[in-house]
Amino acid sequence: MIPIKPAPAEIGNGVIKAFTSPGSIRLTSLPPLALYVHFPWCVRKCPYCDFNSHEWKGDTFPETEYLDALRADLELALPLVWGRQVHTVFIGGGTPSLLSAAGLDRMLSDVRALLPLDADAEITLEANPGTFEAAKFAQFRASGVNRLSVGIQSFNEAHLKALGRIHDSTQARHAVDVAATTFDNFNLDLMFALPQQTLAECQADVETALSFAPPHLSLYHLTLEPNTLFAKFPPALPDDDASADMQDWIHERMTAAGYGRYEVSAYAQPHRQSKHNLNYWRFGDYLGIGAGAHTKLSFPNRVLRQVRYKHPTTFIEQAMAGTAVQEEHEVGPRDLPFEFMLNALRLTEGFPVHRFIERTGLSMTSIEPALQEAERRKLITRDHEKIAPTPLGQAFLNDLQGLFLKDPQ
Repeated sequence: MIPIKPAPAEIGNGVIKAFTSPGSIRLTSLPPLALYVHFPWCVRKCPYCDFNSHEWKGDTFPETEYLDALRADLELALPLVWGRQVHTVFIGGGTPSLLSAAGLDRMLSDVRALLPLDADAEITLEANPGTFEAAKFAQFRASGVNRLSVGIQSFNEAHLKALGRIHDSTQARHAVDVAATTFDNFNLDLMFALPQQTLAECQADVETALSFAPPHLSLYHLTLEPNTLFAKFPPALPDDDASADMQDWIHERMTAAGYGRYEVSAYAQPHRQSKHNLNYWRFGDYLGIGAGAHTKLSFPNRVLRQVRYKHPTTFIEQAMAGTAVQEEHEVGPRDLPFEFMLNALRLTEGFPVHRFIERTGLSMTSIEPALQEAERRKLITRDHEKIAPTPLGQAFLNDLQGLFLKDPQ
C-alpha cells in the first residue's frame, strides 16, 4: 500500500497557523537556526545509554529507506523554517559513522539542496572507535563533514568492558589518530567516575587524551539514567568524595593544558568551542529530523517543540506518509524561564540580559524573585548587563536551575 502524504493545503494551513494564530509571547527577532539529524542504530546498546538508539540486528540496517525518510521529514518541515539560514549541522545517534560513505554524502547533498546552509557551517558527525575506517572517514571529510566527535569514553581496557563498549584501548587510540589526521577540528568524549575507577586511572585517561592535542574535550561524569541497564543493575561507582576529587583535578589539569571550561562538561582550546552546542545552550532554534529527534522553533508569537516517532521502523513509515511528528506543543510563558535557564546556566560565561528578553519574549521582572533567591544563595552573579553562575552555582546547578521552575497553577 502506498502511503498518502498530506495535501499541500493541509500543510499550508498548519504553517499559516504557526505564524498567525494568537500566541502567548511576542519575539522581536528569531534566534540562529541549527539542524540535528538523528541516526538511530548502534552495533550494541551500551548499559549506561538512555539515547534513542537501537541495536542493529541482521546483516545491515535499511540505509536507503532511512535516507528516503529523512528527506521526506525535512521536506515536510521546510515551510516552518522558510528563509532561515542554517548555521550548524550535527549528525548524532546512535552511531551515524555506521553510514556508508555514499549514504552520508547523499544525506548532506539533500540537506544542501533543501536548506540555505551557511558557507562556513560547522558540520559534526558522531563516531565510535569500533566503526573507524580511515578511507571511509576521508570520504566523510570530502562530503563536507568538518568536525568529528569521537565517543572514546575511556582508554582503559577494563573500564571499556564495564561500559559495554565495542572497541578496545588499541582501537580507541587508532580512532583518535584517524580523527587527528583527517580532521582539523574534532572532539573526544571521555567519562569519569566509572565503575571502580581510581583517581590515578581517571588521570591516565585524561593524560592520554591530551597527548593527542584535541581541540575540544567533553568530560562527563557517569550518571545512572532511568530505563538503562545500569539503572536496573547498578555497578559500584566511586563515592561522592572520590568523584569530586576527579572533577577538581580535571578542571585544574585542563586549565593548565590551555583548555577553557566553557560549559559544565565541555573544555576547548581558544576559539574551538562547539558552535552547535553553544546554540543549544544559548536557547537558539534547532530543527531535528530522524527517529526520536527533538525540535525547538521560534515564531514571532510562540515557541514550538516537536518530537519525531522514536522507533526507526515507525519513523520511516510515518515520515513517508508525511506524519513524522508524533508530539507537538507550544512552550508557554510559565515554562519558558525554566527552559531558558536549563540551557543558559550551563555556560560558565552565563548570558547577557538582553538574550533572555529576546529569546523568551518575557521581561526580567518575570524572573526577578528567582534571581534574588539565587543571588542570596550566592549561586549567581549579576549586573544590569549579564547573569552568570558562580562556582558554587556550577557545583549545585540543579538547585540553581530549579529556582526557575514554577509550580503548576
